[in-house]
Amino acid sequence: MLEVKGLTTKYGAISALRDASLSVGEGEVIGLIGPNGAGKTTLLGSIAGLLPIDSGTISFDGADITSAAPDKIVRSGLSLVPEHRRIFADMTVEENLKIGGVTISAAERGPLLIEMSELFPVLQKKWSTAAGYLSGGEAQQLAIARALMSKPKVVMMDEPSLGLAPILVDQVFDLIETLRSQGRTILVVEQNATRMLKAADRAYVLRSGEVVATGTGEELLERSDLFDTFVGG
Repeated sequence: MLEVKGLTTKYGAISALRDASLSVGEGEVIGLIGPNGAGKTTLLGSIAGLLPIDSGTISFDGADITSAAPDKIVRSGLSLVPEHRRIFADMTVEENLKIGGVTISAAERGPLLIEMSELFPVLQKKWSTAAGYLSGGEAQQLAIARALMSKPKVVMMDEPSLGLAPILVDQVFDLIETLRSQGRTILVVEQNATRMLKAADRAYVLRSGEVVATGTGEELLERSDLFDTFVGG
């Protein structure tokens, strides 16, 4: 469904990504792990059209989206939950969700709002609350729900458990499992490597902008050398 081949993205003279390749099949949960500065966020930003690509190709659902604008990428069915959530603090929960559904028709937004209120009951209780008053866990759920409002074929999540208390990290991974059970396709950048590998069908390990290992979650969990060298236990 999503195919990235030989992707190189630079910041000036520095290559944040070098010849990176990955694939995401329909219904898969794919993890993307590695140390800070490995290029994980850059990879998601490149796929989402937020960063200029120096070389390589990105195809999605049979179409080349390498040079597509971010809005066209969202309309094609790729949605990003950004790092640090980036919700609109002065707007209510409902307004944030409606913004997430701006690429679909008004007729489609109504049923989706109901679906999000059922999938995220904590948000239903805060429907008219300004998003800036949400807790970290609530804000993360809102960011994910907002991304789902565009009816994506693939959801990309950037560090969904970052900065959350352990019990809230559990909620994030429970949510990923719920989305998997619904048949959704998910690509997740995650700092908690062990939890991500246990949840993922397959995963990729990045170091210094390069994909240095790939395999099933179970296979990579057995690579103690990988954790000691690249990820850090």
